[in-house]
Amino acid sequence: MKISFVVPAYNEEAYLPRTLTAILAQTANARCETEVIVVNNASTDQTREVALGFPGVKVVDEPQKGLTHARQAGLNASTGDIIANVDADSILTDGWIEKVQREFERNPRLVGLSGPFIYYDLTPRQRGLVRLYYVAAYMAYLINRYVLRVGSMLQGGNFVVRRTALEKIGGFNLAISFYGEDTDLARRLVAAGDVKFTFALPMYSSARRLAKEGIATMALRYSANYVSTTFLKRPINTKHIDIRS
Repeated sequence: MKISFVVPAYNEEAYLPRTLTAILAQTANARCETEVIVVNNASTDQTREVALGFPGVKVVDEPQKGLTHARQAGLNASTGDIIANVDADSILTDGWIEKVQREFERNPRLVGLSGPFIYYDLTPRQRGLVRLYYVAAYMAYLINRYVLRVGSMLQGGNFVVRRTALEKIGGFNLAISFYGEDTDLARRLVAAGDVKFTFALPMYSSARRLAKEGIATMALRYSANYVSTTFLKRPINTKHIDIRS
């Protein structure tokens, strides 16, 4: 098994070093082959130079700005059996790679695996509100997956997919720029195998988007787009605020 880390990055010179340091700390001791790819997605800062400063990290330039375009460019440049999609402001938790390996080795039908974010820069009260949201989202995931059988759940920025399954469904949906891209992928992946969300695979991440737009607003927006993308096959929101501009 070979795991390819794909890290989309647009103007992420400030956050990217922590993300790559955490990934490389675990790949150095991994019991499988790995590679790390940073997709420089039309950055105007020093993102590309920062990424190149890390030994062994491959940089791919994708001039078409957009999250799904960056993810697809990373997939095209990767060579791994398993593609780990990690945001440029996120940090792997201890044992993240080992947990991924165990899950895919245990279940040959597993094509998608994901877990929640732990927002390290929120207050304890705010983190509690986020946990409540995840509990509600998890209940919706269980109903959709096991009762209605209309999809599953992936957390954008903390999900892993099997290459063969991703290629089978045609890769990422380039018609979706941001909201709903993970839900759309989960919905399509279930046709190729099992898609699992588990609280046992958390990842640290910045809450800068929540801070900018508000926790309640983002909860409602993500919920609406999850429902719309799952049942109508398209997100309600086609535009989003770029917090990195």
